[in-house]
Amino acid sequence: MIHEIKNPISCTTPLGDAYVWYIKPNGFLENDEVTCILMNGGQVKHFTTDQIRIWNNQTYKINKDEKFIGRNNSLH
Repeated sequence: MIHEIKNPISCTTPLGDAYVWYIKPNGFLENDEVTCILMNGGQVKHFTTDQIRIWNNQTYKINKDEKFIGRNNSLH
């Protein structure tokens, strides 16, 4: 079952900042698949949950941490 996000969730991906569009579970032995819309250009790309970082959620006080961004805007 695919979970569509009702409110945009900002995240950082290996290709730059994006919004999470929907999440597709891949079972309990694999990371879930996350479909993101890149903020720069609007491309739709697919990542696994271990490739992205959520960087803005005021409810849980999550803020963007620049240490996860590399020189080429990729995650460490």
